[in-house]
Amino acid sequence: MTLTVASSHGDIDESLVPGTVHLVDLEHTMATRHAKDQKDIVLVPTPSSDPDDPLNWTPRRKYLALTCALLYTWFNGMALSVVYSVLVPLSTALSVTEADLNAGTGYMFLLLGLGLLFWQPFALQYGKRLTYLITLIALMAITVWGPYARGNGRWIANRILTGFFAAPIEALPETTIADLFFAHERGTYLGWYAFTLAGSNFFAPVICGFINDGVGYRWVFYFQAIFCAATWVFLFFFMEETNYDRRTVGIVAEPTDGVPEPSSPDGEKSKKTSEDPSEGIQRIPSPDDGSSATTKKTFWQKMSVIDKPRPFMMHYRAWQSLKLLSWPVVFYSGFSYGTYLVYFNILNATSSIILGGPPYNFRPSLVGLSYVSCIIGVSAAAAFTGVFSDHFIIRLARRNNGVSEPEHRLWLFAVSALVIPSSLILWGVGAAHHVHWFGLVFAMGTTAFANTMGITLSVSYLIDTYRDISGDALTTCILIRNIMSFAIGYGITPWLDNLGYQNCFISVAFVGLAICCVFLVMIKWGKKFREMKRVDYWREVKKRIDLGLVH
Repeated sequence: MTLTVASSHGDIDESLVPGTVHLVDLEHTMATRHAKDQKDIVLVPTPSSDPDDPLNWTPRRKYLALTCALLYTWFNGMALSVVYSVLVPLSTALSVTEADLNAGTGYMFLLLGLGLLFWQPFALQYGKRLTYLITLIALMAITVWGPYARGNGRWIANRILTGFFAAPIEALPETTIADLFFAHERGTYLGWYAFTLAGSNFFAPVICGFINDGVGYRWVFYFQAIFCAATWVFLFFFMEETNYDRRTVGIVAEPTDGVPEPSSPDGEKSKKTSEDPSEGIQRIPSPDDGSSATTKKTFWQKMSVIDKPRPFMMHYRAWQSLKLLSWPVVFYSGFSYGTYLVYFNILNATSSIILGGPPYNFRPSLVGLSYVSCIIGVSAAAAFTGVFSDHFIIRLARRNNGVSEPEHRLWLFAVSALVIPSSLILWGVGAAHHVHWFGLVFAMGTTAFANTMGITLSVSYLIDTYRDISGDALTTCILIRNIMSFAIGYGITPWLDNLGYQNCFISVAFVGLAICCVFLVMIKWGKKFREMKRVDYWREVKKRIDLGLVH
């Protein structure tokens, strides 16, 4: 099977099912750009000849931009997670019940989703760099206010504002990664993102417990504000804008002598292709050969806070994100992501209560230290769903005549479908029967492992399918995810009080098992779901190309 490719930068083959790409050029017959280090890997999407196209940046320039996005994610995530290991002392200091503290976290997650309806269109309209800088400095100020938010009303207000200004953490770094990297390597860097997103949430309680024991609960917030301020300075000097108005999507055939070269027929080698496979790879002018009329940006142009002017489309993008709720792949990605985040919320909402109460009686610092297990789990999952998953999909593509389907990556969910119920039973039933603390800490690590798998695989599946509208689709995904988180944040404490640890977590485990197995439905029928929205997708992509809104 050979998929056709567009023969010029202005063509779109609307017969292609979104997400299905010819990733591996097994016979070296495709006249398009290939990876330099793996000559049979096709670059998806095909980069332009512009040296300032983020896909054409040097590795150093790409990794610097990636580092900035990951630093933003790490310290933003830590600021969101300051309360998890100090729930009990914070409840006393702020005169807020533990149930209301958890409810505040629910409101925060709700605004982390709803806030994206503003921030993601804002970033795509006015620039990602500007959005990173505005939201991080605002989050710093709100974090300083945190220890003075006494009473339920002020605490809820603080959490709502925190959620609103921290919202870009949920989608902007993934969009930045999609700007910088190709399909065959994107999973690796999304794995890094998942590590910083989940890892920061688990690392914050490790240090916050000791900070609380050493200098008091207020410095739990002050230190996070200091970290945000330092990160803001770094981003100001080193974070480049990655928005780029792309005039082409998917795989584009390379021209020969100024004439577009038609794609080869299915299963047939092109007669124009050289017998030497390497000669059919680099026909398009290289961004570094000086043939492009585009000049490189100067240092001060790179440091500009405001991106180039574009037609005002913020309202359109926000509305489009809501319309995407009806697209099966987008809804599944958000539902899957939300499901795995629910387990993370349950863990955070109960860790201080379980480990801080009898018979364990951990101090806040020890409760925080137990999150080291989660960091280990996050690291393992980031490697598994990042580097390993990229190799995994390339291997499956080779077995599928070089064609990669987004559903190939979903097979890895089989691991988390087994890990989640066993981890939740060990955590809840173990706490009810007072098992040794190591059993609970081990369950925390395996739950974190599965949670991080859910982040990487859900987001990768969405971007692999709808890369050209992923900025808006990610908003939809996170909106679904965070509405689910809001609900569980409101209900987890009464759920535990009414059912007890054992019955609560047994029910959660089996519900979790059933939900996690939904990936099998997508593996079987996912391509049909993508076919259902094929016409709508390409119509939307065409409209965005005409308006200069494809990144």
